Amino acid sequence: MTGSQLIIFDCDGVLVDSEPLAVLAYERVYERHGMPGVGLDIISQCFGMKQADIVARIKELTGHQYPDHAPDDLWLETKALFTERLEPTAGLPDFLSGLKLDRCVASSSSLERIHHSLDVTRIASHFSDAIFSSSMVKNGKPAPDIFLFAAEKMGADPANCVVIEDSPFGVEGAVAAGMTAIGFTGGSHSYDGHGERLLSSGASVVNESWTGVAAELEKLGFRLN
Repeated sequence: MTGSQLIIFDCDGVLVDSEPLAVLAYERVYERHGMPGVGLDIISQCFGMKQADIVARIKELTGHQYPDHAPDDLWLETKALFTERLEPTAGLPDFLSGLKLDRCVASSSSLERIHHSLDVTRIASHFSDAIFSSSMVKNGKPAPDIFLFAAEKMGADPANCVVIEDSPFGVEGAVAAGMTAIGFTGGSHSYDGHGERLLSSGASVVNESWTGVAAELEKLGFRLN
């Protein structure tokens, strides 16, 4: 790759090991409102989506209609769990500490959730204001909108961008944006066949460690430090 190079990180499941906590939050809140059974088997089908799309998908899968009178319950439960338990993915702080290239975050989560996640895991300083949410664009992942928006704001050609994603929806969006996608399976929510799903969605390669991701980036011509 030539020109200005940009690494675009997904947040949940890539920078922070959040997906198991997010599943627990959905399970608790739906059960609190009399709608049991919204657990891992349901939420795992929604990884990578923004919250409004997750709620709509849960209704399709279970028939449960999230109550209009409790719009903040999901975030408040998630925030409490993140504050208490959230950690960066294994090996990430060392990877970021040695990274000199331009980087940003492009996530389906709200800006408040992204900032909270980066703050409690003490990695916010690695991104400054280079944080983009699907709330800033018309369509969430798997549409390419958030990735194209992030590249434009960062002044990078999509062809010179690599996206690191843990969800098939995210990989599909990155590929649709004309970017190279590296699949990441280092989160604790990873499962048998996870890597194969990312590859079938268009990831150029899959890796479960940040050391491995660094090696793949260097193969693509990225000078990390």
